[in-house]
Amino acid sequence: MPDITLSSAVRNNLNALQSTSQMMSGVQERLATGKKVNSALDNPNSFFTAQGLQNRASDLGNLLDDMGQSVQTLKAADQGITAISDLVDAAKAKANQAQQTSSQSERKDFAAEYNELLTQIEDLAKDAGYQGKNLLGGTGNDLSVTFNEDGTSTLAISAVDYTDTTSSTGLNLSDLATAANGSTTLALTSGSGTAALTGGANIVDDLDFAAGDVLTLSDSTGTELGTLTLTASTTVTEVATFIGGTNSDVSAAVGATGIDVTTSIDLSLSSTGALTTTAFNAGTSNGFATDANIDATLSALTKAQDTLRAQASTFGTNLSIVENRQDFTRSLINTLEEGAGKLTLADTNEEGANLLALQTQQSLASTSLSLAAQADQNVLRLF
Repeated sequence: MPDITLSSAVRNNLNALQSTSQMMSGVQERLATGKKVNSALDNPNSFFTAQGLQNRASDLGNLLDDMGQSVQTLKAADQGITAISDLVDAAKAKANQAQQTSSQSERKDFAAEYNELLTQIEDLAKDAGYQGKNLLGGTGNDLSVTFNEDGTSTLAISAVDYTDTTSSTGLNLSDLATAANGSTTLALTSGSGTAALTGGANIVDDLDFAAGDVLTLSDSTGTELGTLTLTASTTVTEVATFIGGTNSDVSAAVGATGIDVTTSIDLSLSSTGALTTTAFNAGTSNGFATDANIDATLSALTKAQDTLRAQASTFGTNLSIVENRQDFTRSLINTLEEGAGKLTLADTNEEGANLLALQTQQSLASTSLSLAAQADQNVLRLF
């Protein structure tokens, strides 16, 4: 205050005490924050350089999170391919089983199971997504991974479409034909050829049949389904029962003009007698009906396996790249933060020593100020 007059000694000691208090305040701030540069006023160059480094580290940190999500998306796709490969192996096993049997009924069942496996492959591919991105889902699911803050370093990962097994750009596996029933009538007439035989009539009344004839029912691969030796008293109904009872895929009943046969597998009825071999055809033959069909399916499955392995290798390479860049980015963030810290972080040991020294200096300054004030009080002893 200008109206108060202090002696030179008191003023000098007061200034020293104020200066020490100010320095103590700065040291205490550095100890409290752990930084030697807390604002641009402390050191503009260090402050703004460190801020730039921290901003870049923050931007890379956000990209690091995106990389982590991309890694999970790739892992989900890889797990999907692994599971699909297992289903393709199962489908191949069904084709091999069909090839090892000559029974058309068994082949029909294997074909139906094969189609179900293809349906499961499609469903599995649809479920292989992560956070709305499915690399097995085709169009609209391509993934782009950004590695640096200005977007100049990226990795484009193309999606494939396994949600439709018939796609020529995917697995190229077609569903097999599903067996459907077909109806054929074995015409039966009396010896005169003018009237159809009824169910209770003897089959030998038709000139194509005679006692002692052996009827053999076979499927299209030659597998024998059953035989029946005719007698003079064998009825049309008994022959119908024989045909319909040989296999669960076949039914037969006496109709208006003979025996009506309904079947989902191709059959033939032959005889040791005069009867010409008669064919009973399915409406649609199953996809494994012939060895050629099975061989074609096995070839397609082998190509699908090769496609899956190649795609798994591609995704594996992409995964390695992203994980490598993830590790690099994490290390770079640490480097940037370490660099910023070297510019702004305080040495707490040094600052602690400074505070101790300043406390001592403050104590001495206070004592010195007290002594100076006592010197000014000597004049009072004159009174």
